[in-house]
Parts: sequence; C-alpha cells; structure tokens
Amino acid sequence: MHGVQVSARLRARRLAEFTEVRLLISHPMETGRRVEAGSGALVPADYIERLILRLDGRIVADCRLGTGIAADPSFTFRLKAGAPGERVAASWRDTQGREGELSAVIE
Repeated sequence: MHGVQVSARLRARRLAEFTEVRLLISHPMETGRRVEAGSGALVPADYIERLILRLDGRIVADCRLGTGIAADPSFTFRLKAGAPGERVAASWRDTQGREGELSAVIE
C-alpha cells in the first residue's frame, strides 16, 4: 500500500439550528481480510483508526474507527455551536501511520 494517496475535503456552514460539517477523505479503507486475486495474498489492513474534529481548537468529536467503514468515507457532523468565521479542523491517523489534517472557516 505504499503509493496510496490520501486526500480530503472539508466544508462547514452555519444553518438555522446547527453548524453542518462535511468531511470526505479519499482512503482505501482495507480491512486486512481481502485476498488479492492474482497472488492469493492478504491485502494488509489500511484504514483510518482515529478522527478528531475541533471547533476553534476545542475537541468536539473524537472518533475511533474500525474496518466497517467503506472506502473513501464521508462524514457529516451537526454541531450546536459554531458561527460564521470560526474555524473547524479535522485530523486523522490510519493504521499505516499516515496522518492528515485540514481546516475550513464556517460559512
């Protein structure tokens, strides 16, 4: 799985009753149980194991993820807090040691 590119998009907007945060991460999310067709070898586990969402530096969600999530996962969070101009940040780590982080200003 060396060459796997992981990218992401984050959008946050204030609606009438809550702030909606949408996160899309391009990631293979391999369970470690799939067998490669040609060789019969197991494809190593490679999935996001931790996802943290922050609102202006405060942790508002700390998620422990497992193998039951599909490839290229999409997450939507609805926060009571958050106002236009505040910053939302998402960070994650996968089982291969890759980490990612990005942020967006609430619209």
